[in-house]
Amino acid sequence: MIRPTRALAAVLLAGVVALAGACSSSDDKDGGKGSDGKTLDKVSYATAFGAVGRDSFVWVAKEKGFYKDAGIDIDIQKGASGTNNLTLLKSGKVQFAALDFTGAIIQAGLGKFTDWRAVAAIHQQTLVSIMTTNDTGITRPTDLKGKTVATASGSVSEQLFPAYAKLAGLDPKTVTIKGVQTTALNGLMKQKQVDALSTFLLSQTALQTVTGKPVVVLPYSQYLSDLFGNAIITSPDTIATKKDLVTRFVKATMQGLQYTVDHPDEAAQILNKAEPTSAIPAAKGEINAMKPYVTPANGAPIGHIDQARLEKGITILQGAGLMPAGLTPDKVADFSFIGAS
Repeated sequence: MIRPTRALAAVLLAGVVALAGACSSSDDKDGGKGSDGKTLDKVSYATAFGAVGRDSFVWVAKEKGFYKDAGIDIDIQKGASGTNNLTLLKSGKVQFAALDFTGAIIQAGLGKFTDWRAVAAIHQQTLVSIMTTNDTGITRPTDLKGKTVATASGSVSEQLFPAYAKLAGLDPKTVTIKGVQTTALNGLMKQKQVDALSTFLLSQTALQTVTGKPVVVLPYSQYLSDLFGNAIITSPDTIATKKDLVTRFVKATMQGLQYTVDHPDEAAQILNKAEPTSAIPAAKGEINAMKPYVTPANGAPIGHIDQARLEKGITILQGAGLMPAGLTPDKVADFSFIGAS
């Protein structure tokens, strides 16, 4: 009688484990329950560029419970620059994404990616900048004449350089632009294979760490002040069919963004906890660097997209020959989620 009893107990135990596993699987599938007992809405989101300080706010919003309070269970995917995130959104692999707003506008203006809308601005100005070390003698845009500048191939940095140069009084044809992989930029500067980089301001700390030298920054925004930086986007279909979800997602994400710039040390630690390859000092450096660009002017709430500024930015891009005329602000942004105060 002992052996059958033990066998029966083993079978019953296996059944309990299987049942628990099935319940766990079901909970994962439906996103779990919120504090009000309601099922959380499962959402997939792609960061603008991997797991770095500029994108830490989404991990912060998750860690601090802002998404859960909004009835959302978020799956954070590490996105990439260029058209990667537009492709993810178009294919339905994510419902929301962060990306360079200016670069996406150019894509829409060219008719390549049009099925998206920005619903919140992360950076109120473009963060594209010229960066170099202090031993190159480059202190102003005109010093780039006859120099070689490395930039990520096909990036918005490369696309905007001619417009920036002309407005800064520099003939872009006098500068050699070297298109490379994003990850190679700082190394080229360290090895003195190029004179400067055209990249994002938030990489300043990383460049200084790699080269061991103070970094000189020449922001594109000095001459292209009406261009936005990164933004949160979603699809027009999601806005039309799940507007309440978009509203809740934007609110929770902006809470995370505000908390991040207010608490850079904690935000960097939260990011490192979730993604150990993201070094705390580098993440903190990016957060501090982007803080001045997050708060809108004239008392508007964080995330606000000013329609008049957006229209001016589109005009600049069209005037620079980066896209034909015809694109209007309503084709790239929905202004109903964050209004002016």
